Amino acid sequence: MATMSYAARDSRTMLRRNLKKALRYPSLTLTVVIMPIAMLLLFNYVFGSALGTGISGLPTGSGDYIDYLAPGIILMAATSGALTTAISVCSDKTEGIVNRFRTMPISPASFLTGHVVGSVIQTMASVTLVTGVALLMGFRPTATPVEWLAVIGLLTLLTLALTWLSAGIGLVAKNVETASNIPMPLTFLPFLGSAIVPTESMPAGLRWFAEYQPFTPIIETLRGLWLGTGIGSSAPIALAWCVALTLVGYLWARRTFKSGAKR
Repeated sequence: MATMSYAARDSRTMLRRNLKKALRYPSLTLTVVIMPIAMLLLFNYVFGSALGTGISGLPTGSGDYIDYLAPGIILMAATSGALTTAISVCSDKTEGIVNRFRTMPISPASFLTGHVVGSVIQTMASVTLVTGVALLMGFRPTATPVEWLAVIGLLTLLTLALTWLSAGIGLVAKNVETASNIPMPLTFLPFLGSAIVPTESMPAGLRWFAEYQPFTPIIETLRGLWLGTGIGSSAPIALAWCVALTLVGYLWARRTFKSGAKR
């Protein structure tokens, strides 16, 4: 119990450190938030009339493309948070603070825990902001309070999964520039899913990829919860992907951090 209490105390200290650092240097967080908002504005107001024509699956009485678009772009806000985690972890590693922490009497797990929890908090704040912008633009979900809680839970679990993966990326990247580039496919992979248009409208090869990549069932689950459309098997598949990515990211980041300590 004493070991666990020390680990929790050290993790809280690292969490405070990372949150204070984010408040003092908000430019990276703001950049990550601005990108999904820009995409939301671009696709809704510039391409919306063309892309939204003939899209089925919207709730009864809704013909607005924003109702189809918003869940995918809000998910993109969650994926964009991966950039901040990778850059922040890599920055600490390259500046030597990680080696300094390893010489101090603190829990070895607290460094990663502080980064991950801090990044999840920042990313969920970004997701909330993008959701607010979508509501101002006309996004009108019909979800019940329970469905809203399910949406928040799924987005948090996805954010946790991507944050652990990004922490591992930050540990293996040789410099901050590399750490900022590697997670980019995670940010734009939703576009190759059902975020912008239904997968049924895609060519055969791209459609196959879009239907079986991780983000499509997550987007469809979010869309179903928010808009009352059918979810089908998307929910269990989405949860399975999130849990699997969380475990892979956690084990990878933990192993990489430990192997670095032995060098």
